Amino acid sequence: MDDLARRVLDLCRSAGLKVATAESCTGGMVAAALTDIAGSSDVVERGFVTYANEAKTELLGVPAELIMAKGAVSQEVAQAMAEGALARAPVGLTVAITGVAGPGGGSLEKPVGLVWFGVARRGATATTEKQIFAGDRSAIRRAATHHALALLAAAAQTKI
Repeated sequence: MDDLARRVLDLCRSAGLKVATAESCTGGMVAAALTDIAGSSDVVERGFVTYANEAKTELLGVPAELIMAKGAVSQEVAQAMAEGALARAPVGLTVAITGVAGPGGGSLEKPVGLVWFGVARRGATATTEKQIFAGDRSAIRRAATHHALALLAAAAQTKI
């Protein structure tokens, strides 16, 4: 994961982008992967760990009504988290992660391993993506962290 995190940092430097993360089920693992690398402070501006629904509302501005209507693990909330981080940080790129890491909490509609991602870049339309990862809680969180880093790398390379 270090190589991918280094790639994200290098791509963001080349594009002149600062980054913020908005994390729920990963609990700050994406920000940690990036800041494990010396010199990352010129790219990583801040990370929001918004595990509780109230934190998503208070820190990122995700409407409580949206969370009630769609659930915290949803496309709409992932997008709102990414857009909220972009609105609240002096950065050009954000990634948001919300999911069901397990072992409990899953349902037929939202099984353990379901993770929604949101990516927002200043001047562009936010995008979302759904993944279902296999494994135990630790494996799901690691896979979600890796995927979030890959999404940041792709977004940093996109010309807008």
